[in-house]
Amino acid sequence: MSKKQKSILSKEALTFLRNYLNNPSPTGFEKEGQRMWLEYLKPYIDEHYVDAYGSAVGIINPKAPFKVVIEAHADEISWFVNYISPEGLIYVIRNGGSDQQIAPSKRVNIHTEKGIVKAVFGWPAIHTRLRSTEGKDPQPKVENIFLDCGARNRKEVEDLGIHVGCVVTFEDGFEELNYDYFICRALDNRIGGFMIAEVARMLKEKKQSLPFGLYIVNAVQEEVGLRGAEMIAKRIKPDVAIITDVTHDTTTPMINKNIEGEIRCGNGPSITYGPAVHNILRDLIIKTAKKNEIPHQLHAVSRSTGTDTDAFAYSNDGTPSALISIPLRYMHTTVEMIKRDDVENTIHLIYQTLLNITPKTNFKYL
Repeated sequence: MSKKQKSILSKEALTFLRNYLNNPSPTGFEKEGQRMWLEYLKPYIDEHYVDAYGSAVGIINPKAPFKVVIEAHADEISWFVNYISPEGLIYVIRNGGSDQQIAPSKRVNIHTEKGIVKAVFGWPAIHTRLRSTEGKDPQPKVENIFLDCGARNRKEVEDLGIHVGCVVTFEDGFEELNYDYFICRALDNRIGGFMIAEVARMLKEKKQSLPFGLYIVNAVQEEVGLRGAEMIAKRIKPDVAIITDVTHDTTTPMINKNIEGEIRCGNGPSITYGPAVHNILRDLIIKTAKKNEIPHQLHAVSRSTGTDTDAFAYSNDGTPSALISIPLRYMHTTVEMIKRDDVENTIHLIYQTLLNITPKTNFKYL
């Protein structure tokens, strides 16, 4: 954390974070997670609404003409049931950027109208794999990974309520690791939803009055093309948008810093340079970080950010937008890892940046 900033994560906030992360929120099926997020947010906002596809918006000062968005995305990667074999094995396709390499031996929840059905991603034992393929160990692919729910024919699978189109999520939940690390599936990017909710809480508890309307947005369907952000940006028509997401900790093995840059967990939020990022807004964020002694890092992207920043930036004839990312290890696995200090410093940076924005702030390019 910054030298001046004490811990801002209350016991209540951490309880919400644990429950929020443990609740599944797969792309296209974010409903329960959005309901949980809104219930936590409601004491700190004036109004809220949910759009047709599930993006949730909390508003402070809803009648103000100047509109500022702080945004995260609510969805997590998952799988769809795609085919049920005569032997009762279940084959899947991706819902978002799911990684087939990590699937074998993972426990999963299959979501049906009857409730959760437990299953596992089965995988042949190493003994039989090597003998059956003359020593050429097969690699997990989307077309060869499969779920085993205990059924031994198609009818037994269907009797459990499983059908083509059922969504499948990994079971792994929230844990606290050594040296103040949090691990969980789906920190990408429900940690963002948590952080913007905490910004709203801080504004309320510190009785800060903002000279603009603040729209706290938890958008759906980022993992399949920024779709929720595209829709909600057109509806809100913000004057400014600050997006928060995760970014790679590039100090882990098998990442080339010459290509990815150097970002490290524990060194503070990452502020992005790139075509979609508005220079004036980004510089305001950097100046805010320096003024408040908030640790931060810099990151560059050559084309798109790959986040909801792009959707907001290129909406409504152009919206000044910036990206603040939290470093994360092992993205799109079930053991995504972040540092508690980075969470608190990201919340603090967004909060302080909002205090430096007014309707008179000049975001004109020339």
